[in-house]
Amino acid sequence: MKLQKTRNALLLISLILFPVTINYLSPYLIVSGSFEGIASGSFLLFSSLFVTSLFFGRAFCGWICPAGSLQDCCSKVNNKPVSSKINVIKYMIWIPWVLSIAAGFITAGGISTLEPTYLTDYGVSVNNVYGYLIYLPVAAFVIIISFVLGRRSHCHAVCWIAPFVIAGSKIKNKFKYPSLHLEGNADKCIDCKICDKNCPMSLSVSNMVKQDKMYNDECILCGNCSNVCSRNAVYFGFRSSK
Repeated sequence: MKLQKTRNALLLISLILFPVTINYLSPYLIVSGSFEGIASGSFLLFSSLFVTSLFFGRAFCGWICPAGSLQDCCSKVNNKPVSSKINVIKYMIWIPWVLSIAAGFITAGGISTLEPTYLTDYGVSVNNVYGYLIYLPVAAFVIIISFVLGRRSHCHAVCWIAPFVIAGSKIKNKFKYPSLHLEGNADKCIDCKICDKNCPMSLSVSNMVKQDKMYNDECILCGNCSNVCSRNAVYFGFRSSK
């Protein structure tokens, strides 16, 4: 319970700071900077998220992401589980986007400058009324898709960050070095499915436990399943995964 209170506090803080950080999460600024040979704040952030995902998987999505926090608020309105069929959409968005970033740096002759606050005055993303013309539509888009499709649907369908951290998660699970992951004990599971009902990513955690396959691309390592399991059949581990 204490761990979840900490997670919720971090998500709330990240949501409050979203007007400050939105440029660093921007899919546009990284492309714009690449054609000028500039490694922008978003480029540096996405690169660091990939590196940290090699050890912590998608924990950023579950613990720090402001869009994730906003979606968790929206789940109070529509908590409908989301179909896994929409997961592929984000890759259809991500692949041409990454190719455009690569094309930008190639055109510019590589990275010539590191500029963390690229097009961000004083390091604050929304620092005037015009900044809200970007911030509010982005927030509205996350809210609308969550209201229409269900819980964490933005994460499933359109998030451009998710493929980076999923790639890191796949690497850590393939090489099985010590990293943050879920573990399960099928002998303790009574198949009450409370974990399934409380998973923000609409995963069948109970099946993962019974099949002894605790990894899923869409798992954000939020720990909700562990928190609600009275039998301690699901829990965090930080050792070599199976």
